[in-house]
Amino acid sequence: MLRAYLFLAMLVVTACSGPPPRAATAAPASPTASTLASVALSPTATPTPSPTALVRYVAIGASDTVGVGATDPATGSWPARIAQLLPPGSAFVNVGVSGSIALQARTAQLPGALAQRPTVVSIWLAVNDMNATIEPASFASDLGAIVDALVSGTEAKIFVGNVPDLRPVPAYKDADKAALFKLIGAYNAAIAAITTKYPGRVFAVDLFTGSAELVSTITVSGDGFHPSDAGYQLIADRFAAAMRSGGVPLR
Repeated sequence: MLRAYLFLAMLVVTACSGPPPRAATAAPASPTASTLASVALSPTATPTPSPTALVRYVAIGASDTVGVGATDPATGSWPARIAQLLPPGSAFVNVGVSGSIALQARTAQLPGALAQRPTVVSIWLAVNDMNATIEPASFASDLGAIVDALVSGTEAKIFVGNVPDLRPVPAYKDADKAALFKLIGAYNAAIAAITTKYPGRVFAVDLFTGSAELVSTITVSGDGFHPSDAGYQLIADRFAAAMRSGGVPLR
């Protein structure tokens, strides 16, 4: 299994790297929610929280959270698409950093997320950990620490995405498909255990079931690894559905 893990890491090491973190910049205001504050956050920049905002949404993650592969990452990432569904008077901060593994998100992104005093948090981490051959137990320890800190330090509802079936993704075309599928299963089992620890506070977002539409030719970008605009919309739809079911007042 270790040999298979190392092979996967070599295969996708260039695919999972993304552009360096961007400095904090205000995104254009939504035409339908003109009071929505949308900010892309670097590890060294923490905007002032918006304590009066109706919903304070923070996104934690890696290049997929940043929006690598989208025509316009600032507006086309899946968290940015969800932000456009927030009610007027809400705030959105994206602390995602391309290339992050869960350990790095724990140390570099979590403090900024806590500082925002969020009411809603999304987390999508795992693929970079898989590609870096990090054992599922180690990944679970770091992801679990992020969730534990958010539960104890905020009143937020937390939505955690799992791993789609990546076998059809072009970046994995030469991978050992059986080993990859087994690894995805182990990671998803770890994520499920974490999300069931806090009923009513932490919610799983199932990206594995019905993965085919998420990893088709149309929904994977030209780099063969990251989602395209169509892929980001599908991911946003799944997170938004889970958020609505969890009581988040999305439009």
